[in-house]
Amino acid sequence: MVSQIVSHSSEQTTAFGRELAKQFRPPCLVLLEGELGSGKTTLAKGVVAGLGAAQEEEVSSPTFTLIHEYGDRVRVYHVDLYRVEGSADLATMGLEELINQNAVVLVEWGEKFASIFPTPDFHIKLEHLEHNDRRITVQAATAARMDSRKGE
Repeated sequence: MVSQIVSHSSEQTTAFGRELAKQFRPPCLVLLEGELGSGKTTLAKGVVAGLGAAQEEEVSSPTFTLIHEYGDRVRVYHVDLYRVEGSADLATMGLEELINQNAVVLVEWGEKFASIFPTPDFHIKLEHLEHNDRRITVQAATAARMDSRKGE
């Protein structure tokens, strides 16, 4: 399933993230793709808030810390691979263990290591259009794929 929207502001992007979160059931791997400033972290703020793991203002980019963890009832890991140089660096992060937990794992810049990840439950691409406009394309794995992942 593929869906697409155009967001005209960061507030709309965050609101879309809150709505999108309703579709995420742990374990859930979500790859966020887009150039710098395209709204990946803004969307993640809405997702984390929509899952009830933290307030939007508590969510920030994990660019320098690489991984932020949110929530108790629903666990969310927000990962940023922008500064990760290679698969050796990636291996030291423990990302495989995170993906195998009963959590929602949001991975920014996941396309850098797409061949290493299992097929994501959701692949979200954000693109600059003009001014504050962003095209957000959401590709969900098939229902059968998501069901089989739940049993892993």
